[in-house]
Amino acid sequence: MAAALREPIYVVDGARTPFLKARNAPGAFTASDLAVAAGRALLARLPVKPDQFDEVILGCANPSADEVNIGRYVAMRLGCGDRVTGWTVMRNCASGMQSIDSAINNMLAGRSELVLAGGVDALSHAPLLYSPKMVLWFAALASAKSVGQRVGVFAKLSPKEMLSPIIALMRGLTDPKVGLLMGQTAENLAHRFGITRVEMDAFAAESHKRVLAAQAAGHYKDEVTPLIDKKGNVYANDDGVREDSTAEKLAKLKPFFDKKYGNVTAGNSSQITDGGVFVALATKAAVEKHNLPVLGKIVDTQWAGCDAAQMGLGPVYASTPILKRNGLTLNDLDTIEINEAFAAQVLACKRAWENETFCKEELGLDSAMGSIDSAKLNVDGGAVALGHPVGASGARIVLHALNTLKRTGGKRALATICIGGGQGGAMLLEAV
Repeated sequence: MAAALREPIYVVDGARTPFLKARNAPGAFTASDLAVAAGRALLARLPVKPDQFDEVILGCANPSADEVNIGRYVAMRLGCGDRVTGWTVMRNCASGMQSIDSAINNMLAGRSELVLAGGVDALSHAPLLYSPKMVLWFAALASAKSVGQRVGVFAKLSPKEMLSPIIALMRGLTDPKVGLLMGQTAENLAHRFGITRVEMDAFAAESHKRVLAAQAAGHYKDEVTPLIDKKGNVYANDDGVREDSTAEKLAKLKPFFDKKYGNVTAGNSSQITDGGVFVALATKAAVEKHNLPVLGKIVDTQWAGCDAAQMGLGPVYASTPILKRNGLTLNDLDTIEINEAFAAQVLACKRAWENETFCKEELGLDSAMGSIDSAKLNVDGGAVALGHPVGASGARIVLHALNTLKRTGGKRALATICIGGGQGGAMLLEAV
């Protein structure tokens, strides 16, 4: 088990783009565009120049073919120069959180003092792929030497079978070990913990309601930087949230992942979205050296593995060791951010902590962990309404948890996320 950090790492500030819902076509911005926009907004507020950072670390689950090491590319676009290293990390849904943890490890090791870390994904740009049979057909065509050989290759072309594209995003959201889409794992949790369709839709509607209230109250104002595309269109706010997403309307949607028996729908699941996030991290020495403001600090982190078919419980497995290690209960936290991959998944995490048998057998506790106060959980809504740009969400919940502490005067926050493949990540945060 990993130990608590031997010294805190400070989050100086952070910024993100609006989260823009994918609408069946590539969006206006590439992943690097989004990351650069978030990074520029953040750098403009800091009393340090881009080339004063030691490194840039960016989480991304779906970089494009010409942005493979997107971390380095974004560092260059931000003006960090040749000296500042840039690299990319990928831990599925927690890639943005992994970038922060990777920065922490380097900072505690003495290799860096000031780091830009974040996450990004432009899921609307996920490619369509050829089938393996079509790839082999192209290989045969390339190998054909004579006209007769080429005619023979074309004679074997079966357009209906071979030209049907494979949706890369759907393939990426399917676990290769258990063969289940992420939404099907949410169905597993709903069945295990007796979560009803009514409960899922009510949770989803509340997520939209809270995001709308937060936007109206200006809770995202200092966090979100507007985007302007090449045509001059302005994207000022997260655009997946809907005023008409009531429980009654959501109840009319058909199940998507298990059409016959299921209850998980597009409406009570996170949205496919484009977005980018950056935070500036600093050691105590760097804060003093550069006279930096401080938003909060990271005092502990934890990763955990679990059954891939139950991947939505990852936050429970990752968060519990942190709470035990720091002598805390769920009630000791002032705000909790659990990434809303699915309404059923967040509700299952709550039920798991409340279940004495689960806590004893799965977590090694003497009794149930306890209940989460709904008033402290995802207070400004979550990914069901905002969207889930896979590489960015882990960094977003860390940033927003700290902003919530600042706004409310709270002391401690937990940011935690489930990870495709059967993992969970968690960070314990404190206000300064």
